This record gives sequence, C-alpha cells and structure tokens, in this order.
Amino acid sequence: MILTASERRRAIAGGAFGLAGIALFIGLAIVTLLSAGIVSTGGNPLTDPYLLRVLRFTLLQATLSTLLSVVLAIPVARALARQPRFPGRLWLIRLMAVPMGLPVLIGALGLLGIWGRQGIFNQALTGLGLSQPVSIYGLTGILLAHVFFNLPLAARLMLAGLERVPAEYWLMAGGLGMRPTSVFRFIEWPMLRGLIPGISGLIFMLCATSFTLVLILGGGPAATTLEVAIYQALRFDFDPGRAVALSLLQIIVTAAILAAMALLPAPDDHGLTAGRAVRRIDGALPGAKLIDSALLLLATLFVGLPLASVVITGLKADLLRLVGQTIFLQAILTSLSIALGAGMLAILASFAIIRARSVISAERRKAPGLRGLAIALSGTSSLVLLVPPIVLATGWFLALRLFGDPTRFAALLIIVINALMALPFVIRVIEPAYAVHRRRTERLAASLGLQGLSRLHLIDWPGLRKPFFTALSFAMALSLGDLGAVALFGSDSLMTLPWLVYSKLGSYRTNDADGLAFILGLVCLLLTIAGTAGQGGHEDEGRRNDR
Repeated sequence: MILTASERRRAIAGGAFGLAGIALFIGLAIVTLLSAGIVSTGGNPLTDPYLLRVLRFTLLQATLSTLLSVVLAIPVARALARQPRFPGRLWLIRLMAVPMGLPVLIGALGLLGIWGRQGIFNQALTGLGLSQPVSIYGLTGILLAHVFFNLPLAARLMLAGLERVPAEYWLMAGGLGMRPTSVFRFIEWPMLRGLIPGISGLIFMLCATSFTLVLILGGGPAATTLEVAIYQALRFDFDPGRAVALSLLQIIVTAAILAAMALLPAPDDHGLTAGRAVRRIDGALPGAKLIDSALLLLATLFVGLPLASVVITGLKADLLRLVGQTIFLQAILTSLSIALGAGMLAILASFAIIRARSVISAERRKAPGLRGLAIALSGTSSLVLLVPPIVLATGWFLALRLFGDPTRFAALLIIVINALMALPFVIRVIEPAYAVHRRRTERLAASLGLQGLSRLHLIDWPGLRKPFFTALSFAMALSLGDLGAVALFGSDSLMTLPWLVYSKLGSYRTNDADGLAFILGLVCLLLTIAGTAGQGGHEDEGRRNDR
C-alpha cells in the first residue's frame, strides 16, 4: 500500500479510536451489569428455577427452529438447483431474500395475517369443520416465524453451494446414468454436509437472540426467551437484579455459540473446473420435475403469502388518516433521525476499522502492538454480536439511573446500539469494495501526490460512493425496523415507528398496526432501492468490460 507515514499513522489511529469507542461502550454496559448483579441478586443465578426454565426454552426453541429451517431448506435448495428453467425461478430467489431484509415486526404481522386466529389458514380449517384451529402463539408460532425468516436464508446459502459444484460432476453423473438418490448421496450431500454446520450455527445464533418475534408470538411465561425475559424484568416487574442475571446468562450463551461457531469446519473446496455450463440430467426426469415444482410452489406460498398479507391488509387500512396523525409524524421523524444517525455512525466506525486493518495488513514488519491491534480490529464484529441490543440497553439503563431519568439519553443510546448492530453488515459491504478501490487507485494517487481531503474528494469519494450509500441504506433499514433497543426506552416522548406499530397491536388496533407496518415496509423498501440504484447497470458495464 502506497501511503505516507502520516497517512498510515492517521489510519491506524482512526481504527484504534473506533475500536476503543466500541469497547468502551460495550465494556461499561457489562461492568454495570456485573456490579449490579452482585449487589442485587447476591446468589447464583444458575440455581434460580425461573432462569433455568427461560434458558431451557431459549435453547429448545433455537434448536428446533434451526433443525426445521435447515432440514426443510435442503429439498427447496435442491429443487432450485435441479430446475434452472422453472418459471419465475429468479423471482423466487429474490423473494427469498426479502425476509432477510424485512423488519421482523412486519414479518410477524404478515404471519398473523396467514396463521393467526382470523388468518387464511385457520379460516380454511374452520371451513373444513375443525373446531380448534392452529394457534400461532407459543412455541408453535415462534418456530413457524423462525422458519419463515431462516428457511429462505438457509436455502439460498445451500443453493449457492450446489451451484459451485463443477459441471464435470454433473456430466459424469449423466454419463453413469446415476439416479436422483445416487446424485444426492455422492454429489449433493458431500457439498451440503460441509455447509450445514456453518448455516446451522448462524441460524441458531439468530434464533437464540430473537426478541421481537418472541415478544409478539410468545405465549407468556411458558414461552419466553432470555431477551424477552430481560425486557419483562425491567419494563413490567422493574426487577434490576433479575434483569442483570438474565443479561449475564444471555452473554454466556452468546459467547458459547460464537465459540462453537469458530470451531466449525470450513466448507470443502470441490476442486477446479473447466468452466463448462452446468447441465443437470437428474432434474429432467418427469417425476423429479413434478416433485420439484410442488416444492417450489409450496416454498413460494410459504414465503409469499405473509408478505402479500402485509400489503393487502396495509392497503385496507385508512392510510390517509394514519399519515395525518401527529403521533405518526412524530414517530416517522424520530425513526428516520435515529436511523440516519445510526447509519452514519456505523459507516464512520466501519471505515475507520477497515482502513486501519488494510494499512496494518500491508505492513511488512509488524510490531507486537500492531499485531494485537489487527487481531482486535478483526474481532470487532464478534464483540458486537457477543452482547445483544437488549443486554446493552439494560446495562446502560442501569448505568444512567445514577444520573436521573435514563429516558433522557434514550435517543442517543438507541443510535449507538443500532449502529453497533449494523456494524458487521456495513463492514461486509464496504470492505471488499474498499480493497478493490485501493488496488486500482493507490498508484495514481501517489503519482499525483494527492493526500487528505483532496484525495478523498477526487479519488476515494467517487470510487466508494456507491458502496457507502448501499451500506448506509442497509444500516438505516435495520435501524428503522428495530424494536429491541427501543423496547426499554420507548414512551410517548420517544415514539419510533416500530414502537408505534407494537403499541397499536398491544391495544388491539390491528387495522392501524397493519397500515403502519405497510408504511414501515414501504420506507425500508424505498431505502433499499435508493441504496442499490444504478448497481445493476454498473455490474452490466463491468461484465461488458471484462469481455
């Protein structure tokens, strides 16, 4: 990397400053929890029957959710891989990306519209004469919701793995006349077997730290996870001791999951390929086509119906009345302000970390201090994932009580917490683009003698503008749909759009909640479109240039 000594120092100092800020924010919350826990509880939380019951349910629902999501994703991914010409296949793959970027609250309302007591599914069962329709509340609803959000994620990751299988494998399978069961046993399963541990670990982590879905669909004390129990201990019971014990237990569970994920084996490399077009003969058999088509149709209905329900019920609401209300204007302005602040903070912290890591990795002789800083910067994402938002909010809630009403600092806290939660995703978007940009422009910038603001204005900003906007829109969408951090601090004086939707739902004004959820989803969709505008054309242009 061609940088002057002062530029290297500034880059490393920026990364160290960002890391120190993150560590300080998380560390103070943990120290507060530890201190408060010793004073308030004075006992071993592992002997508390309530905590043990909550822990058991958290692990049980996460295990079952992971198992169902992964097992059901295998045939869906296989069907997508075997049927490259299935009508609407591309749109189905795009549809499966929607739950990953959809605010959880909106997905929960969509599921209620289909699987709730007045939903389409239960009405159909009632029409068939069944007196006890399926209940979406409790463990059943939580599992259903987790599968709705995680099955598409698992299927897309498995599909990407299956599409990496060299074309020569399929050519050989066709030449040997292998039946579908043999293809699965000797080609597909070895690939999937390498992917499943990582996918399962990711989904288990998401389900074990699930908050909004359990808050809405949980069936009371019998169906409560650690995060929801923390919220209930502070918000309803105002029992800081129990909240602290639950928070520490949540950190231990999260740390154990992250440690287990770090030990998972990396997927196998299936070797080199001549780059031939993939032709799968096993999917051309009539029986395989019929089964795959049925599976893909079911997957489309499972993912698409709740989303369609959100749109339909949202349009039925009196949207003009809702958007004209003062509380809506207050909520949307607050949400957008918090989202913009969180997005900008996430971008600044991510860029400082990425730039410092890039400079340190380019150093030929690294001092021990630099090596330690590089390791710490690489672990930033794990550090952020280690402490869930509700735990951070609990720690700071207790810390700020010493200075009066904690809700006075609520907006600032939510901005920082949302920025931290977006950090891993923002780094994932910006880092590859930054690496390519540096390789392409560093010699030009050095030859022109450009540094500092002139370099930022003339070279870096034009080259990194699009990934920055993409990351910003993604971070803002995450913040807009967040209910975790605001759950502790939400009030009439700090009303965000998700909190308003949840309040309407809690007061049984479901029609208003549906309309507001539709508007929230529309805002997130517009943000995503704005953040990715022009990328398709850019990619097409890149492909043309490659040719």
